[in-house]
Amino acid sequence: MRNYFYGWYFKCQSEPRTLSIIPAVHRSEQKKSCSIQVITENHVWNVDYPAASFHRTGKDIRIGKSRFGERGILLAVHMPELDISGELRFGPLFPLKYDIMGPFSLFPFLECRHSVRSMRHSVYGRMNVNGEEYLFQNAVGYWEGDEGHSFPREYAWTQCSFPGGSLMLAVADVPVAGFYFRGVIGVVLWKGREYRLATYLGARAAQARDGRLRIVQGNLELEARLLEKVRSPLNAPANGNMVRTIHENVACRAFYRFRKGEFTVFSFTTDRASFEYELSK
Repeated sequence: MRNYFYGWYFKCQSEPRTLSIIPAVHRSEQKKSCSIQVITENHVWNVDYPAASFHRTGKDIRIGKSRFGERGILLAVHMPELDISGELRFGPLFPLKYDIMGPFSLFPFLECRHSVRSMRHSVYGRMNVNGEEYLFQNAVGYWEGDEGHSFPREYAWTQCSFPGGSLMLAVADVPVAGFYFRGVIGVVLWKGREYRLATYLGARAAQARDGRLRIVQGNLELEARLLEKVRSPLNAPANGNMVRTIHENVACRAFYRFRKGEFTVFSFTTDRASFEYELSK
């Protein structure tokens, strides 16, 4: 049995509320299990289930009585630490034109493979989280996934939806034959057009330190800057075991700028960005 994890990341955001949900399955030589992590602006909960509770049927995932997929999310988790129930419905998804990993999706040795299932979609419904109602009416959603055996040893990830678009950017140390290179994958969706930045297209991290990322690819430049400390602890995989602790802000202050040549496509500061920053330098 090989060490393995597979999980989806759903982000649902209304004007006052942000809710992210991660259903996942993970196995190692020591343990097989699945889990649901729930993240809000101020709290993180992790609920473990037996591996047999995980079912993947077609385009949906089911863990216990909770379901996740293209049409939305149904949550029914009743634990002492977390009582959450409700249903969120998704509008039409906005998938990428092709796999975000590009030709790297063919490499069998990668420790983690990323996917983007929808850059932006509408969200409707409500969730009750420990007695507190989260209402989503014409809210915005984002959906991605990861699979492999471990998260990168060092990486940064950010996602933000904003009027007219959405973006995702990840910079990570990628192991190849005992060496590491710093890989880049990112997408800017702006007014219906997809701009992709990736190592396999010539992108490079011109800067990746002190909470700042600056990616250059030809005449395209994307800058993302974290403006506050990353605080919420999440469980992450290391050789199939969910024993690593990473940190994420699901809704925080950040600055973004996207340039094409001398023209600034957009530049703004927001308090609705999601950020994970696990780079030591």
